[in-house]
Amino acid sequence: MPLFITFEGIEGCGKTTQIKRLHHRLLKEGHPVLLTREPGGTPIGQEIRKILLDRKNEGLSPLSELFLYAADRAQHCEEVIKPALKEGKIVLCDRFADATTAYQEGGRELPEGTVGTINEKACSGLRPNLTFLIDCPVDIGLKRARHRGASENDTQDRFERLELLFHERVRGRYLRIAKEEPGRVIVVDGTGTMEGIQEEIWDLLKPHLKNL
Repeated sequence: MPLFITFEGIEGCGKTTQIKRLHHRLLKEGHPVLLTREPGGTPIGQEIRKILLDRKNEGLSPLSELFLYAADRAQHCEEVIKPALKEGKIVLCDRFADATTAYQEGGRELPEGTVGTINEKACSGLRPNLTFLIDCPVDIGLKRARHRGASENDTQDRFERLELLFHERVRGRYLRIAKEEPGRVIVVDGTGTMEGIQEEIWDLLKPHLKNL
């Protein structure tokens, strides 16, 4: 059966590093696998991503932001994720619908019903089989994200520039998702070493690979 795995977490939690490491390991083990991301997993999505992360667009309203993420996801599901799953590939996605719940409902404090309805429409019935939530304290995550930006001679994106309380709300909503769906969402401590986290994720994933 196809396997759809997502990685989630706050800014600087290390999820992108870990999903890339898992992608490499799965390929090495001979599994057919696709690595993708949101926003930006399609050519249309790449243009949407530029709008969403550009710090010049600070005037973007929370509701407009929600619809842009939904548009990116609707295109991504139809153009990339569903076809890959149909081909029998393992799909690894860096952020998915949980990110919208955490950032737009938790961080932006949009109504729960509004975010849930838009998410449901954008996903058109597609849900991850397994989600790794890489969790770490907000101050640690933001410090990593800002250090990463400085090392790449880059400026902070629109989300990294937001106040600490915003990111605390995001983290809190992520952890609430994990409590609500313990069968799907696995919380992984993101404060350990990259190698240690990688091995923990691999050990947690192995039982699921036996069903492929």
